[in-house]
Amino acid sequence: MSGTFLGMPGNFPKNAEKAVQNSQLRFNLRKATHTIRGKRASVVAELPDWKELRAAAKAVKDETLRHLDRYLVQLEEAVTRTGGHVHWARDAAEANRIVTGLVQATGESEVVKVKSMATQEIGLNEALAEHGITAYETDLAELIVQLGDDFPSHILVPAIHRNRAEIREIFLEKMPETPDGLSDEPAALAEAARVHLRERFLRSKVAISGANFMIAETGTLVVLESEGNGRMCLTLPETLISVVGIEKLLPSWRDLEIFLQLLPRSSTGERMNPYTSMWTGATEGQEFHLVLLDNGRTDVLADEVGRQALRCIRCSACLNVCPVYERTGGHAYGSVYPGPIGAILTPQLRGMGSELDASLPYASSLCGACFDVCPVAIDIPEVLVDLRAKAPHGAAERAGMRVAGWVLGDEARLAKAQRLAVRVRGLVPRRLPGPLSAWTDTRDLPEIPEESFRDWWERHERP
Repeated sequence: MSGTFLGMPGNFPKNAEKAVQNSQLRFNLRKATHTIRGKRASVVAELPDWKELRAAAKAVKDETLRHLDRYLVQLEEAVTRTGGHVHWARDAAEANRIVTGLVQATGESEVVKVKSMATQEIGLNEALAEHGITAYETDLAELIVQLGDDFPSHILVPAIHRNRAEIREIFLEKMPETPDGLSDEPAALAEAARVHLRERFLRSKVAISGANFMIAETGTLVVLESEGNGRMCLTLPETLISVVGIEKLLPSWRDLEIFLQLLPRSSTGERMNPYTSMWTGATEGQEFHLVLLDNGRTDVLADEVGRQALRCIRCSACLNVCPVYERTGGHAYGSVYPGPIGAILTPQLRGMGSELDASLPYASSLCGACFDVCPVAIDIPEVLVDLRAKAPHGAAERAGMRVAGWVLGDEARLAKAQRLAVRVRGLVPRRLPGPLSAWTDTRDLPEIPEESFRDWWERHERP
């Protein structure tokens, strides 16, 4: 997996501390996430068989992951049979080399892109730029992020941290054809983006996409989007290159029906997706290349607990209910995958060798709201706890818990520990040092009692 965002501090707590001080960011996030999750709850409640759909989706994804090798070969055969070309990429560097070579072979120096988290994960735009190839994002939110020299902060709405006024300023500064009198009304902003993108669509000969799903049975790829930009990218260019994680497979065409009910409701709160594009191999004379991306996924698959993260269909429902994400935003996670799913997926894909990645499993209150809304029943709290045990500092934590268990496991030892704590608690300053001072400064602490609760209880309970 590619590195962390440029300029990102050392770990999640430091990033979060900076983010929570931004009141505008917190307002933007709260408004957006509460709106989306309210719509989701409404449309989910309409389906009496939602629990059954969720269980079916989990079963399909688990079956796919158990036999991933077989289904990948089946997919390759189907795509090849229908005129497409399949490439296998072990990591980000190999995927970038493959895509760069394919674009260079066309003689083109620019490409248009459908929103793709896999290409963000491997840093494809930057890799193409190093070879003189410019990639233009066509999703509205991704366009905002790209023009603002920013980073995505949400899986579904990458520019969720921006409000309308900020977007207007970005358009005025970075899109020369934008009229000076542009308002910050959503319709006006969308129209300005449409005018800006139209020329790109009409002149670009190469497009790059991801895919929400791949069907092993038929070799079909599926993209769901809300603006129609994906349809333009997938049909107009002469060459289409799709970079897709190997976990996006579904065994059969019939399985897709389950996910086309779950994904729109979980992501945008819609009953069905506005634009669902499907293509099988090379169509209408277009040259098609499929790049299957591993980049750490087989390592995740080998983990009995962590592999359930590969069920993720990138709906972002877990982000919209997470109290931590709502206050810190996506940038604090230092990854293209923010929120609860990012806290378990990123450390598994990248490893926990860096200070940031080792801190991500702790970016959660373990409230379980993410598990409750996940359409494929990923038990995110379970994976978080498992990753915490594997973190580099997990050994010290385990040692501390063993000591606590030893003390709490014997009544006599516990009583002695409590009495010792009473004797030394007077040494604890009333104002805690460092970051903890903010906690004590805002609270009136009571006087420290001279005896433990156990001693007080025994004294008052004796006849």
